[in-house]
Amino acid sequence: MIDRVLIVGYGSIGKRHLGLARKLLPGADIRVLRHQACESIPEFADGCFSDPETAIAFAPQVAVIANPATAHIPIAMGLAQAGAHLLVEKPLAHTAAGVSQLLDICRAQKTVLMTAYNLRFLPSLERFRSLLKGELIGKVLSVRCEIGQYLPSWRPGTDYRQGVSARRELGGGALLELSHEIDYLRWIFGDIDWVKASLLHQSDLEIDVEDTAHLILGFEMDGEGRQLVATVNMDFIRHDTTRVCTAVGKDGSLRWNGLTGLVEWFEPGKGEWTVLFHHQHQRDDSYLAEWEHFLSCIENSTIPLISGEDGLRVLEITDAAREAAASGGAKVSNATKDKAV
Repeated sequence: MIDRVLIVGYGSIGKRHLGLARKLLPGADIRVLRHQACESIPEFADGCFSDPETAIAFAPQVAVIANPATAHIPIAMGLAQAGAHLLVEKPLAHTAAGVSQLLDICRAQKTVLMTAYNLRFLPSLERFRSLLKGELIGKVLSVRCEIGQYLPSWRPGTDYRQGVSARRELGGGALLELSHEIDYLRWIFGDIDWVKASLLHQSDLEIDVEDTAHLILGFEMDGEGRQLVATVNMDFIRHDTTRVCTAVGKDGSLRWNGLTGLVEWFEPGKGEWTVLFHHQHQRDDSYLAEWEHFLSCIENSTIPLISGEDGLRVLEITDAAREAAASGGAKVSNATKDKAV
């Protein structure tokens, strides 16, 4: 039975996790660790800490890491060594360095480490994946994904310049903040072999990170010696909020819209898109499903759908993307990220 829970971080995502923890574990002692002084106890919480040592001494059985990505690993390691099961917000960290050590600790402690890429729990994305796996459009030949939203409109009522997304020291930037696309592409199509990238600051947004990331991802060769290539465009600058992924196949195209929950098929000879699935999710739906899965993994001692290893693989790809961008667009192997190929 889980009766002690810690939420690390009290920004917008930390508050969401706190509310869900209270909903799913109504009798638990739930406390918050925040970097500011605890002048009052947050809503839905039973207590508040302002220093990591006291929070770790609380000995939570479950901890959610929802502070800035650059601060994930130190507190996660301390909690893992104390035996806590961890749900770590995406990205797992701001770089792959040090993540393997965290994974080793969790394996040694036999605790669950789950990376919170919640889009995998959207019914529409699950259907998109299952239709592709079922070869509705035959062999997939090309994939094109696009995600963008104007950064100042993300969190109304806040100064975007002070948020995590806008600041390098906190792990911001389009590449890391929008890394869901890298995760679900791996989930659908397998491991990524190499990366090309361009990371740019195109707008007049007052941020010290890239507002635009263009990636070309080469997946591992198939049994016929062919390689699927995907393009991913991410940005903080478009006013028409978008999240779309299209797979082009031998027998048509399949398109997923992450905002509307539509999955559509363009069948050769018909000349138009046909709706195959529609599920308009509510904002908390995927987070709730994520929590339910996490708790089930703890109860049944099973590996989560998005493991710590999955989170590490994404960071290896984003590290390779930064290297590729710094090299002027060279192709960087994800397997040997120390050299361009």
